[in-house]
Amino acid sequence: MPTATADHRDTFRVAKRRRSVPSARARVRKVLADWGVDVELAGDVTLSADELLTNAIKHCRVTLAMIEISLCLHGAVLLLEVTDPDGDKIPELRIAESDEENGRGLFLVAKLANEWGHENRQHAKCVWARFVLTDGAPCTN
Repeated sequence: MPTATADHRDTFRVAKRRRSVPSARARVRKVLADWGVDVELAGDVTLSADELLTNAIKHCRVTLAMIEISLCLHGAVLLLEVTDPDGDKIPELRIAESDEENGRGLFLVAKLANEWGHENRQHAKCVWARFVLTDGAPCTN
């Protein structure tokens, strides 16, 4: 999904390690709060970022990879992108069995976001989720 010109944008990179998830989640939460994004929507975006980052860490086959997280707020649309350098490993939405411990991340993102998808980029893959602010306003500030 092409990224529109941003009213607000924040991009950062984290190492492909599980211990990177809490700090990335905290940064996403802080950025959304700084932008004045509604608390409920910010929770959905933060949870989606957590799930997409966790998937990238788990499934990216590039050793010592850096994963990029990008948030873009343009008008009433908030775009979350998580990019990793494994362009061959494409995300697959599936329904996990009730007794499975894993496999619900993309399903959850699909339920929280208005739209989600992925695209191949040069030497990378980007998984994105788009959220539309329901009141039409970009933020509460």
